[in-house]
Amino acid sequence: MTTGYIHSVESFGTQDGPGIRYVIFTQGCPLRCKYCHNPDTWDLSEGQEMSVEDLIDKVIKCKPYINRGEGGLTVSGGEPTLQLDFVLELLRRSKEEGIHNALDTSGYVQISDFAKLMPYLDLVLLDIKQINKDKHQELTGVDNQRTLDLVNFLEEKKKPFWVRYVVVPGLTDNLEDIKALVNKLTGLEQLEKVQLLPYHQLGVHKWKELDLEYELEDVEPPSKRKLRQIKGLFEKEGIRVETK
Repeated sequence: MTTGYIHSVESFGTQDGPGIRYVIFTQGCPLRCKYCHNPDTWDLSEGQEMSVEDLIDKVIKCKPYINRGEGGLTVSGGEPTLQLDFVLELLRRSKEEGIHNALDTSGYVQISDFAKLMPYLDLVLLDIKQINKDKHQELTGVDNQRTLDLVNFLEEKKKPFWVRYVVVPGLTDNLEDIKALVNKLTGLEQLEKVQLLPYHQLGVHKWKELDLEYELEDVEPPSKRKLRQIKGLFEKEGIRVETK
C-alpha cells in the first residue's frame, strides 16, 4: 500500500486549476519562501499519513460535482514532487478513474523525476517565485534553475501549464525582473495563462505559532496601480493574465 504525508484536503476548491477541484495538499517543502502563508507544510514529518486508495476513494465520491464543474484533482503542497512515488501513484490511480489531473509545483525537481509524472498530468500550475537567480536564492533559500528548466521541458513536451507569480512589494515587483520573466514566457505555445497573486499576510499567525521570525511584517499588499502595470507588461506580449 502506497502512503504519503498529507497536510490537508479541500473537496470544493476553485482556486487551484480549472473548474471545481478536489485539492490534496501534501506535506513537506524544500523551499523557505519569506512570504509563505503555510509554513506548517514545511516539515514532512508533521503530516498525516494516508494511503493512495483512501484518498482516491474520497475523490471518487466527489466525482459527480467535480465533473459537472469541469474540474478534477489538483495535487498541491508544500511541494508534491518531494513525495514523488506517492504522487506518481496518486495521479496514476486518478487518471484510471477518468479524472482531470493538475499538479501545483515550485518546479524544484529534477527533470528526470518530473518526467515520470508527465503521462498522468493534464495541466501543470508552475509557481515561479523570482526570475532573478540571486533574488530567488535570497527569497526562497534555493536556486531557480530547476524551475526555469521545467518551463523549457513543459514546452518541449507540449504539456499545458499556467504560471503563478506572487507580487510582493520590494521582493518580486521590480519591473526589470518582470520584463525578464515576460521575455522568458513570450511565445510559449503551452503557456495558457499567467496568474498574478497579490501578496497578503493571512498566514502570518502561523509563523508566530511556530515561533518563526516573519521578516515581511511591515510589507503591505501591492497597489492596484502596480498590479495593472505588471499585468500590462505581460499583455503587451500577448500573454493572457489573471489577477486574483
